[in-house]
This record gives sequence, structure tokens and C-alpha cells, in this order.
Amino acid sequence: MTTPADERLIAALQAEHAAIYGFGIAGPKLDSGTIGLARTAETAHRNRRDALVVRLSGAGVTAPAAAPAYQMPFPVTDRASALKLAVLIEERTAAQWRLALPVTAGEVRKLSLDALVDCATRAVAFRQAAGTTPVSVPFPGKV
Repeated sequence: MTTPADERLIAALQAEHAAIYGFGIAGPKLDSGTIGLARTAETAHRNRRDALVVRLSGAGVTAPAAAPAYQMPFPVTDRASALKLAVLIEERTAAQWRLALPVTAGEVRKLSLDALVDCATRAVAFRQAAGTTPVSVPFPGKV
């Protein structure tokens, strides 16, 4: 039987899977000035995904596998659309972590909050790279 916290962590894991896939789509369209941001983001999402799989499995919860493919919300054809996708990835992943906060406690709540902050920070970096203003939002992860 899964708890509400487990269910939120499963949703966060699914968002991490999608984020990794999305950066695989965005990366080839970025330039030398922004590809490093995408590589760092993808690595962070992979690390978080791996930690979630271990945590869920350790709690006896079956961690869902990544989908074979994810539909992109718009065509990613150039640097601008790749940066727009990167921001969206971070915002959507942050939203899943934000939803985990009310139902978690202790170490798992800290994990959720750290993930939310990480996503929000990366979204700011991608907005800056894209020249988007404002570069931050008042309540990261709120959709």
C-alpha cells in the first residue's frame, strides 16, 4: 500500500524521467554558451531520479520506469525553442516537487524542498540565457 507521500514521490519520479528525455531533445539545439546549463540540469535530474528509485524501492514501492518517449509541448527547432523547453521542464518538475511538500515530513520533505529550489534556480538560469523577463517567478512550482 502506498502512502500519499509515496504517491507524490512517484509523480516526482515521473517528472524526472520526462525532464531527462526533454533535455535530450533540447540539448542538440543549444549553443556552446548554453549547452553546459543543459548538461548540468540533465545530470541533476538523473541523480534525483536515481535517488528516488532507490528510496521508493527501499520502501517497497515499485518505481515506474520511464516512458519510451514523451510528447513535446511544441516543436524544438532552434536555440530559442530549446531554452523555452528547458524553462518549461524545470517549471513542470518543480510543480511536482511542490506538490510533495504538504504530504511529506523530515528527510523526505527536505529532499522535496531541495528539489523544488534546484528546479527553480535552473529555470532562472535558462530564462536569463533566453533573455526572458522576469527571470524568476514569485512562487516556483505553482501552476
